[in-house]
Amino acid sequence: MFQSIIIRRCPSLLTRRGISFSSTSKTRLTRMEDEANMRVADGTVQARFLKELNKIAPAIVIQRVESQRFASNDAVFREYVKALVTTKRIDHASVPQMLRALNGETVSQTYDIAPSQYAFEHNAVVQGSSELNPLYIQPVDGGVKGHLWKTARTLAVGLVVLAGLNIVVNNVMGDGKGGLPRGLGLGDTVKPVSDGPVKTFDDVKGAKEAKEELKEIVSYLKDPTQFTRLGGKLPKGVLLTGPPGTGKTLLAKSIAGEAGVPFFYASGSEFEEMYVGVGARRVRDLFAAAKEASPAIVFIDEIDAIGSTRSLKEQQALKMTLNQLLVELDGFNETEGVIIVGATNFPEMLDPALVRPGRFDRNVVVPLPDLHDRMEILDLYLSKIPLAEDVDVEIIARGTPGASGADLANLVNIAALRASTQGADLVGLVDLEFAKDKVQMGPERKSAFIPEAVRKVTAYHEGGHALVAMYTVGAMPIHKATIMPRGQALGMVHQLPEENDMLQQTRRQMLAQLDTCMGGRVAEELIFGPEDITSGASSDIRAATDIARRMVEIYGMGPDTGFNFVGGQKNLSDETKQKIDDEVHLLLQNSYERAKKLLHGHRKELERLAAALLEHESLTGDQIRLVVKGKKIPPLEPLKPLVPKKGK
Repeated sequence: MFQSIIIRRCPSLLTRRGISFSSTSKTRLTRMEDEANMRVADGTVQARFLKELNKIAPAIVIQRVESQRFASNDAVFREYVKALVTTKRIDHASVPQMLRALNGETVSQTYDIAPSQYAFEHNAVVQGSSELNPLYIQPVDGGVKGHLWKTARTLAVGLVVLAGLNIVVNNVMGDGKGGLPRGLGLGDTVKPVSDGPVKTFDDVKGAKEAKEELKEIVSYLKDPTQFTRLGGKLPKGVLLTGPPGTGKTLLAKSIAGEAGVPFFYASGSEFEEMYVGVGARRVRDLFAAAKEASPAIVFIDEIDAIGSTRSLKEQQALKMTLNQLLVELDGFNETEGVIIVGATNFPEMLDPALVRPGRFDRNVVVPLPDLHDRMEILDLYLSKIPLAEDVDVEIIARGTPGASGADLANLVNIAALRASTQGADLVGLVDLEFAKDKVQMGPERKSAFIPEAVRKVTAYHEGGHALVAMYTVGAMPIHKATIMPRGQALGMVHQLPEENDMLQQTRRQMLAQLDTCMGGRVAEELIFGPEDITSGASSDIRAATDIARRMVEIYGMGPDTGFNFVGGQKNLSDETKQKIDDEVHLLLQNSYERAKKLLHGHRKELERLAAALLEHESLTGDQIRLVVKGKKIPPLEPLKPLVPKKGK
């Protein structure tokens, strides 16, 4: 391939380097240099030029040969060795260095330089001699030696790349420093988790039934013969199921801590990588390490990532990992002292072969904490921060039904951060209430501009909810009402159960919920008229419709459908669907009428409550009861230094 360049004339190599000699010799050597630079692939021409050059500048001969840009032969090599001897550099030259000097290379680039310099530096044949016209340069073949040199370089680069890939793969697949921090990698020894303090059942608050069931596993690990002496067998695998944040991982660690055995940890997602077969090998390595360290606990978190139900459309790699897990579960005896503990939030997704008897055949449910458990969990987290005397753990626990242990830990953390930003030295009840409202209702939107007309409508709307809840039998007590925007809501009324969590609801309680939901829309219609009702009741109507539909379809509380369970069924007749819709509509309409009648009779209380909400924005349950009775809300007491709680 030819490439054109624009050149500029420049002195010859010898002239540029300041070599002085006679005019005749100069002309002769310059001509030989030009010829050698033009015919870089001709070894004979190179040897002839070097022979003459050796007489006056042997150092340049060495540099020219070692540049590896010109053809070489035996004569060139002799001149090179002669120059090394003349300059007394032969003692410092090694054989590999001398052999490398005989190799050449080609060029395929374009440069704006003199032709002799270009040929000298790039081992190219220069065609054309016009100073003004472009020159065409044709790269020349470096010969057999050049090809061999290029092949050797290519192989060397390939080896370097393969070595780099090997390092990357080992790092990603678990060399103890990259990818998998638990040592779950290829070619590495899987080691038990040893970081952090040892956990016991005392560190797990709540979940009493789950702990009682797991204590049997601990006793087995301490003394297997106690259970196997009569031929009995304990399950190989224990499956912990339950909502997120309920402490399944902590329970698994506490089993190992109570029994004093090694604890191996792996997440379901850690088994899979971009390489097929990696997951299956990691399963083998994990179980092999557990057998070596037996008695031991192997905990696989989020096991549904590899143990979900297999299907024909699933990737083959995922099937291989699950198949290997199934084989390993059958590959050791119950007497080997290895217990496999799996945890998942979706037990229904697991493959039936995984949960059959002989594998994960014991299912321990870790439910959300009840009121007493929440108090224990809050006591645990609150013991780690300085508390004021006004903190009542039961109030916070009652106000957080359905919260997991992780949610309660987050609530305490938010309260501590809020107290710190406020400059307080202690965390008080107001900080915990703020954190609870933020978690349940979203952050306050204090910077939002709410027009006065919208605030007024919101005050009557929330006042309607509160009044209906106060005067309806079966409704939960009012804990707080606010017109401060939070999240997507412009205001809300918060209710709490009277004593413990509501494990079940009566028909009266559900009808009271329907009436409370309707209270906001009824209050708007009563004060502003039917034409000026707003869209603020959309969430209330949706919640009421959901309650009414569950009453009819699931709970058997419909007057016509009766005890027929029709929830979620797709093959219902049109007549049945129409009955369901009619009964849901009837429940909602009756609820609306009851709320309307109640608020018509308590309009004065509604006016007082709305005015108080406009003035104070947020009212507690006790303050609401005072306002409804026509009494004034006592002024807030000046802030006093909070007293640390005893023992904190």
